[in-house]
Amino acid sequence: MKLSKIIQNTKYNELINFEDIEITGISYNSKTVEKGNLFVCLKGEHTDGHDYANMAFKNGAAAFLTQKKLDINAPQIVVSSTRNTIADVSAAFYSYPSKELKMIGVTGTNGKTTITHLIQRIFEDAGKKCAIIGTLGYKISVKDTYHDAKHTTPQAPELQKTLRKMADENIDCVAMEVSSHALDQNRVGCCYFDGAVFTNLTQDHLDYHITMNNYFEAKAKLFRSLENGGFAVINADDEYAKKFTETVPEGVKIFTYGINKDADIMAKNIDFSIHGAKFDCIIHRVKKAVTLQMNGMFSVYNALAALTAGLASGIEEDICIKALEETKSVDGRFEIVNKKPLVIVDYAHTPDGLQNVLKAARELTPDSSSLICLFGCGGDRDATKRPQMGKIADDLSDVVVVTSDNPRSEDPQLIISDILAGIKSVNTHRIFVEPDRRTAISMLKNIAKEGDVVVLAGKGHEDYQILKDKTIHFDDREEARKVFC
Repeated sequence: MKLSKIIQNTKYNELINFEDIEITGISYNSKTVEKGNLFVCLKGEHTDGHDYANMAFKNGAAAFLTQKKLDINAPQIVVSSTRNTIADVSAAFYSYPSKELKMIGVTGTNGKTTITHLIQRIFEDAGKKCAIIGTLGYKISVKDTYHDAKHTTPQAPELQKTLRKMADENIDCVAMEVSSHALDQNRVGCCYFDGAVFTNLTQDHLDYHITMNNYFEAKAKLFRSLENGGFAVINADDEYAKKFTETVPEGVKIFTYGINKDADIMAKNIDFSIHGAKFDCIIHRVKKAVTLQMNGMFSVYNALAALTAGLASGIEEDICIKALEETKSVDGRFEIVNKKPLVIVDYAHTPDGLQNVLKAARELTPDSSSLICLFGCGGDRDATKRPQMGKIADDLSDVVVVTSDNPRSEDPQLIISDILAGIKSVNTHRIFVEPDRRTAISMLKNIAKEGDVVVLAGKGHEDYQILKDKTIHFDDREEARKVFC
């Protein structure tokens, strides 16, 4: 595509050495740039792409999107913010693929992955081709395997390239996890969403956003971007529900779901067992019985969110409910890997997430048995949630095993010390500490009895452990099976 076409809708400050050359792609990594690419000099938290422009030029970059003049004899488009503009040029290069797709964005602290998978199943059962993009990667269909997407919401060039692939394959709908980082960094700029779903807002990523209000404002961008004729699905029970409702533009229809507060779609008479959750679904005052194969109150909320999105999209309620009932749990989300003792692997890595999964596990714990929680907290991430998670594990579990979870550049012992600060007393009969996660899981063989319930929290679907100097293969599910199966 010609450079002039790529930047025709871009607000730029200056053009330097401009030639209307053919551009082969959009890149922001000097190591992977290809010949003929437009190189975007991104300023990140730790690096500045302007420092790598010469390397990108040597590696084949033909033009540059930059915030300042570069000492390079090549076309340069100078803009106020490359971070904001990368989405514009990426969408233009791939001919605005989101306009050819029904786009449903799902945002919130917890539940995004499961909800997108449920929406995909609902649409496919309704005869529509639905793709998903999120934490596990992207999938063109329910039967497709995951393709790595690097981030929950990919950077704009990868995202627009993926959406173009989906549009070219005649996909009808895309259910996409939209992270707060992606919204704040404008990775989803020039994505035209038909609908948005809000799950919940609890503490996470404050190492990046600093305050909960900043975190909210990032999430709210998705709802503010909705256009006339679109829809917003909001969790009425969440304390931020009213604030999100107030961000929705006129002409966008609002649908609510919940359990405790009056909403358009509600769940009542909820019952849990090892087989899943049963409840009465109230859809605009009409009652329908629902039986899920997924467990926990959070699963009920996730099902309600997906159901509401399906109804908002015009899909018949019987099709929506049948799709929910036939869906098994998503990888690493309250995934049962052993039955005696009952061993559950879950991605819960926030205070709210850990609280929800432990409450759900308690529902399955016999009165005469113990609930055992093994977890850690990630390094180089929000440290303020560590003592909170320690307190939650201490309050809701009978036995706690504190270990590591992607310590990254931090000392695992210091992370564990932060967690232990939230635990009332380190009773050696019920509080165990082992920094090596593999060893910690193996210890459970001597701790857990046949009727106990064990929760391995934090890593879920992940099959790696990020250490200071390397990344190793590590999967909680594999380790648990070695110990108990």
